[in-house]
Amino acid sequence: MSIYRKKLHEVLPQVEKPARYIGGEWNSSKGSQSEASIKIALAFPEVYEVGMSHLGLRILYGLLNQRKGTTAERVYAPWPDMEEKMRQEGLPLFSLESVTPIKEFDILGFTFQYELTYTNILNMLNLSGIPIKSEERTLEHPFVIAGGPTAFNPEPMSAFIDFFVLGDGEEVIIEVLDLYEQWNQEKEKSRQGFLMKVAEVPGIYVPSFYKSRYSPEGDFLETVPLMEVAPPIVTRRVVQDLNEAYFPVQWMVPYIRIVHDRIMLELFRGCTRGCRFCQAGVLYRPRRERTPEKLKDLCFQAVDHSGYDEVSLSSLSSSDYSGVEHLIEELQQQLQPRGVKVMLPSLRVDSFSVRLAQTLQEVKKSGLTFAPEAGTQRLRDIINKNVTEEDLLNTVTEAFKAGWNSIKLYFMIGLPSEKDEDLEGIVQLAKKVVQRFKETVEEKNRAGRLSITVSTSTFVPKPHTPFQWEPQISMEEVKRKQKFLKEKLKGRKLSYSWHEPEASLIEAVICRGDRRISEVIFKAWQMGCKFDSWSEKLEYQKWMQSFSLCGLNPETFACRRIDTEEALPWDHIHTGVTKKFLIREYERSMEGRTTPDCRENHCQGCGICNFEGLKDMGGSAIETSV
Repeated sequence: MSIYRKKLHEVLPQVEKPARYIGGEWNSSKGSQSEASIKIALAFPEVYEVGMSHLGLRILYGLLNQRKGTTAERVYAPWPDMEEKMRQEGLPLFSLESVTPIKEFDILGFTFQYELTYTNILNMLNLSGIPIKSEERTLEHPFVIAGGPTAFNPEPMSAFIDFFVLGDGEEVIIEVLDLYEQWNQEKEKSRQGFLMKVAEVPGIYVPSFYKSRYSPEGDFLETVPLMEVAPPIVTRRVVQDLNEAYFPVQWMVPYIRIVHDRIMLELFRGCTRGCRFCQAGVLYRPRRERTPEKLKDLCFQAVDHSGYDEVSLSSLSSSDYSGVEHLIEELQQQLQPRGVKVMLPSLRVDSFSVRLAQTLQEVKKSGLTFAPEAGTQRLRDIINKNVTEEDLLNTVTEAFKAGWNSIKLYFMIGLPSEKDEDLEGIVQLAKKVVQRFKETVEEKNRAGRLSITVSTSTFVPKPHTPFQWEPQISMEEVKRKQKFLKEKLKGRKLSYSWHEPEASLIEAVICRGDRRISEVIFKAWQMGCKFDSWSEKLEYQKWMQSFSLCGLNPETFACRRIDTEEALPWDHIHTGVTKKFLIREYERSMEGRTTPDCRENHCQGCGICNFEGLKDMGGSAIETSV
């Protein structure tokens, strides 16, 4: 038994949920490090229950472990009680599979899913004994890499990451490992030498090869490459054929309940509905579906290998899948006799979605969730949420007829041009839903208590969206709007929940920040900030102190309207959707004009069909006029 495994066994009885740290799950990798030429640790900067629920990490884990000469292991952020014991006992951050210290791996790969996990990343590096800032690392340290949706503005974490992998990771990560094997065989190798090799791979961004320029007043001007191997514009990677893409049918089964404790079957990637606040709708274009035959094969294999009794049909808008009804019917024919339930999250606000949900939940009527996003048609048109109040009311009517009596409604507050009338619209819409229940269901059949939950989050202007130029409203205004709704959404049948305004402000600063935010994150971590995405752990005053020490005003980043002619800190990152299209959508939003789904109308000219990485998919070589 290694000294680290012995220390772990001594520590586990003293912490909450020790199963978070033991590994050995059914279908986890049992590969031998001694036989591997490359050892990679896949890190998710959250607790085990959250990290194990992330499909992307599961895909990379299975893909890398089937590559000859490679072993991939996992590591998650230890909860504070475990961290305290680790520091007391001198136990460095370790992998779940072999209890190997993370600093002994060749590559440490982080998933960037949410800005408020960034201090966890710094804390995990520190627990590993790896220098937090990339410039301080030597050949004895792993290469620290990162990918995921928030990596599309890499600048706030540029001081800590050796290189970013932008876009779908299945193909590019194999190219990176091939280059690593070549570099590792060189007699006179250096970290700089490997970084120069990967900088030439499409989709790779090496922040140390670039410099940010600022005006004398401190305004961001541009990001420029410092050497020839660094491209001026880094384009994301796209897996073109999902049917050929790896999917983990050897589905890992944890010992404890996790957030999404079921098989997640990825139907397709991408969404063409064009909600103007939605970053995912841009980052995952174009829409790519797996065939029904492929999905059924993957599903049945995953069930056979795991024993799970739930399968979730997962995508940005799962009920948009072509032929979804037929697919569900065929899956149920095979799975229902085995006691396996099919689930469909991300329901649209339409009666079709309710019919699907009724098919899937014939016995137990759990709650349904819909996202109107805004309380008035005027504001829904501005954000391009192409649903009407009548759509929602007809949908909930169908749901009530089918036996549901629990509905959750998600909205955003602080959307561009929002007025108090729009907030009042949220209240009135919720009350109309209650009224529809009374009109639809006879009193003698109203078994159980009707529950309508209204939940609001604060609008955050995300990079690469048509609303990236819009300001976030001030924290005082957020609190005023939340108080307005809290006072009006009262009653036995209505409840209201909201997102903390402090967390939304920090999120907006980081997601719209430039390289100067790296030092803010570093100082916040030094002051003890971590698990900032957990409301009970967020230490807002320490964050504000960090901004002050760096001479930065958070509202300058979060709450300022940006002119469309201004340079943005993420302009050197290309998603495939043109800036010209985003500006056009922004201007249309200000006019209250909607843009139809390109699947239901003609091409809207976003640029993705002409994207360099998609020419083999039939995209025209001629630039689409927008």
